[in-house]
Amino acid sequence: MDWGNVTAEDLIGALKEVDWTSPPRPLNEFFSRFTIPRSYSKWSSRLKCNSYYYRTNYFILILLILGVACILRPLAILATALSALSIAFLNDSFAATFSERVTRTVRKFSPHLAAKMRPRHMPVIRGRPSAKKSVYILGRPRLLFVLLFSAVSFVLWYASGSLLYISWALISGLLVIVLHASFKTPNLKARLNTFREEFRAVWRNYSDL
Repeated sequence: MDWGNVTAEDLIGALKEVDWTSPPRPLNEFFSRFTIPRSYSKWSSRLKCNSYYYRTNYFILILLILGVACILRPLAILATALSALSIAFLNDSFAATFSERVTRTVRKFSPHLAAKMRPRHMPVIRGRPSAKKSVYILGRPRLLFVLLFSAVSFVLWYASGSLLYISWALISGLLVIVLHASFKTPNLKARLNTFREEFRAVWRNYSDL
């Protein structure tokens, strides 16, 4: 895959659809082989490739940095958790898994309530499912949960008096990620993983026909 031809919009779309439940990459691989990119195109390709391949490691790294910054502020810790959930809800796989597990838990106590949490049927156009399907969480549009969790986390951050402090921690974490993704040399496993993801995407589109 030529990451130089991948736009930022394509990368964000791929990160939204890919499965985030995979475990993080090993630390000995994560902290090995750092080189300086020789050109802007090499740097751009490397940044996109590493952002996709080490996505779970970067997400955990951000949570650790925010956790250290909030260790003496209980409200800020709760706000960080809610913010992490609101961001994770943007991923299709996580949103579907979260909704399914909560619905199963609720079904044990109230089957009637769980029935209301079922996702709506996918619209059908000319005998096939619509390509642009909406993602629902507990029977409600995903955007509703993203906005709700984001608003509550912002209020908690403001109440804890650490919004500016957390913002600096978040900026520092993003800077660390950009530096790592810029200088980490993509290994053969990253390239093979990319081809495997491409095959899955092609097969998924073929099976939907």
